Amino acid sequence: MRRFGVAAAATGTVEAVPAQRRVRVPVRGGAAGAVGAAAGAGAVRDLRGGPAQGPRRLGFAVGDIVVVSGLPGGGKTTLIKRAVAEGGAIDSQDARERWERRMPAALPYGVYRPLVRAAHYWGLWRALRSGASVVVHDCGTQSWVRGLLAAAARRRGRALHLLLLDSSAEEALAGQEARGRRVSAYAFARHRGAVGRLLRDAESGHPPAGCASATLLDRRAASEVTTITFHP
Repeated sequence: MRRFGVAAAATGTVEAVPAQRRVRVPVRGGAAGAVGAAAGAGAVRDLRGGPAQGPRRLGFAVGDIVVVSGLPGGGKTTLIKRAVAEGGAIDSQDARERWERRMPAALPYGVYRPLVRAAHYWGLWRALRSGASVVVHDCGTQSWVRGLLAAAARRRGRALHLLLLDSSAEEALAGQEARGRRVSAYAFARHRGAVGRLLRDAESGHPPAGCASATLLDRRAASEVTTITFHP
């Protein structure tokens, strides 16, 4: 398994990834600002498959955007709920749960799915417009979403970072089973194809288009992430 540089604290219990390395880029008005990790091979960090490290903190620059991608059932929402402060994330699962509480239990999700998606993207638009640092849940199948996030980051003079959860199909299906909700075989195949492309890009040493950095996590590594923070 190919691995890339990872910065670790002296104690071995906390890692700041990937805001260790900064580049200077122009921002509106001709000023310059510091953004997250520079693009290129050094901006891909592979935390998969290594020995257990204990609690990790993933740190990014204030104003940056972090997108969390991976297979359905692969642990994206679990990671976000554990590691991101309240109000600091936009997760489509939150929108779905809010609408589920309002709807009759017998009503199929497909009937009100458009309302859930509209609510999710409305919340995302508001968060991006505010200029706040934000963590975004993304299934990975729609590249236009990452394009939108990358454009929003550029307008701020900041950076978009990808956290990519590399779970097996078996792990993801077990996760879907545990939450009591499975995606169709067709949809799951689309997700596997999209996530596979993101992984191939990252494993080649280059973050996917629009991303300043990529961090690869398997389920064990993801379980050790206790905090996702933004700092000056």
